[in-house]
Amino acid sequence: MSTIDETIDFIPVRIAVLTVSDTRDLTQDRSGDVLVGRIEAAGHAVAARQIIRDERADIAALLRNWCADADIDVVISAGGTGLTGRDVTVEAHRDVYEKEIDAFGTIFTIVSMNKIGTSAVQSRATGGVALGTYLFALPGSPGACKDAWDEILLKQLDYRHRPCNFVEIMPRLDEHLKRK
Repeated sequence: MSTIDETIDFIPVRIAVLTVSDTRDLTQDRSGDVLVGRIEAAGHAVAARQIIRDERADIAALLRNWCADADIDVVISAGGTGLTGRDVTVEAHRDVYEKEIDAFGTIFTIVSMNKIGTSAVQSRATGGVALGTYLFALPGSPGACKDAWDEILLKQLDYRHRPCNFVEIMPRLDEHLKRK
């Protein structure tokens, strides 16, 4: 079973929060607020925060910029993972990924099933890696953001989490870019 090894020092990571919405601004961004609050409570740093419209090319461009920023280790987006025509966040993420973390969406679905039953089938949460940066696309509801953070990301972004975690392999995520 997974545990936190208290004998190991915590290593904070720098996380950018992106809300994808055609209608919200920062005063109405409850999902972004949930993520920021949980990120900071866990001891990590919020490296950037932005709201962007549901435009695939614009989302992908911002994700690429954040992946190229040495001061950002992780990007978490909220919104645009549904099934409607304007929901293009997953496609934008996949335009950027070098590798997809397939099990992230699976685990998120399992967590969601326990909360909302078969309605979980409507989410297309996804995770991946690009330029040594983790990217996660979450549904836009505050509840979904809480579930993803509390049940998955809080643990996987904690260096002390055993048997393994995302942080311990961060130095090797872009090793293929360093080969000659």
